[in-house]
Amino acid sequence: MDIQHRHIEVFRAVMTAGSVTAAAALLHTSQPTLSRDLARLEQLLGYALFERERGRLKATARARALFDEVERSFQGLARVIERAQALGRSEDAELSLLSLPALSHALLPGALQQLLAAHPSARVSITPAEPPLLDAWVSEQRFDLGLAEQATPLPGVRVEPVLAADEVAVLPADHPLASRKRLALKDFAGQDFISLAEDDPYRREIDARFAAADIARRLRVHTHSAVAVCELVRAGLGLAIVNPLTAAACAGSGLAVRPLTVSIPYRVSALIPLHRPAQPLVEALLSALRRGPPPSASRRSA
Repeated sequence: MDIQHRHIEVFRAVMTAGSVTAAAALLHTSQPTLSRDLARLEQLLGYALFERERGRLKATARARALFDEVERSFQGLARVIERAQALGRSEDAELSLLSLPALSHALLPGALQQLLAAHPSARVSITPAEPPLLDAWVSEQRFDLGLAEQATPLPGVRVEPVLAADEVAVLPADHPLASRKRLALKDFAGQDFISLAEDDPYRREIDARFAAADIARRLRVHTHSAVAVCELVRAGLGLAIVNPLTAAACAGSGLAVRPLTVSIPYRVSALIPLHRPAQPLVEALLSALRRGPPPSASRRSA
């Protein structure tokens, strides 16, 4: 006969309760039955787990080492049981999100506030990532939902629109142009300009607009982060054009946000893996993301 789960259960009970009598009560069995099971375990192992002193059991070093391993296994089993039970409660679900860093900073907080208010027992994990890693992980079905800007078709992924708005201008609150309600491209002529990185699709779109209008700017600083762009502008290093979500999140305290007289579209898309089991909270989060209108730059002031 091999070692059975019952033998391990008896051993754990004795170690936990401290005596055979207490362990028998814990397992709702008789003391002789428990003693036989414990003796059988020692026989199968080929070594003693306890020393008998004056009618009492004293755990050996081997028993203490085995008990540590048994406890780890039982704790793991407890987590499995807890997870299995939680999967049966839709309110206790966990939503795994993959998001551009800019969206996790400027778009997700408000939507998650709505989601968790409606589903107070739900849990959410957010992993920030940039393309091409973001695209690869969504295609590999690793997450319940991905959030990206200019999403391209990906294998095994459905792309759904979430938000459409326009890029906006950001400038130091004390800049002379801050007195205007809207900025035209010609207003940037000869100005120090903070750009996104050269490989950013919005950077390329913005540069193309200025090139088509034959308007020259002084391009002195560029960065991958729209938040960093706003902070550089706040520090007085130049003007910039960024997405309206980050601009709204960073507005105030020396940073002014103004709409443009031209439309430079900004879009957010949801990336939904097609071969991953459906997560009910995905639709709830998408509804929350779509409910909130994009921040209005016209209402922002220094």
